Amino acid sequence: MAEIVAHRERPVASVTRTIYLLLFPIPIVCFLGALVTDIAYSASAFLMWLHFSEWLIAVGLAFGALAALVLLIEFFASRAIRAGALGWSHLMLFYAALIVELFNAFVHTADGWTAVVPTGMILSVIGAILALAAVGSLFLVPVTWVEHREVRP
Repeated sequence: MAEIVAHRERPVASVTRTIYLLLFPIPIVCFLGALVTDIAYSASAFLMWLHFSEWLIAVGLAFGALAALVLLIEFFASRAIRAGALGWSHLMLFYAALIVELFNAFVHTADGWTAVVPTGMILSVIGAILALAAVGSLFLVPVTWVEHREVRP
């Protein structure tokens, strides 16, 4: 059962929450797409899949950096997200996914088969698992971000 708790937040928290929820899915989808294109490359050895992976990781990192910045601002502007362990776990899982995918981008800059198999594929799997865990932790955060407003007659 969701619980509504009265928290006074700074006005910036309501703005950053909306921006974050718009930006957050983009790196998740890009990182999962990079995993799929890595699997396709390892099955076919067609260089087009390697280039797709590179671009998906780059776009995911670009939008992920924006989302990470907005999440950090929201995290410090809202006491509600800092109150429980789930807010911290979401922050850590998302940042860990970005760091793993940053190393994955460096590995994917190598040319040919060694860019994906085996190190790039392992990093893509770890990054995708961390990204999906961040999504899962976001679904588990209780509804404490709702600001309680008194109704005046």
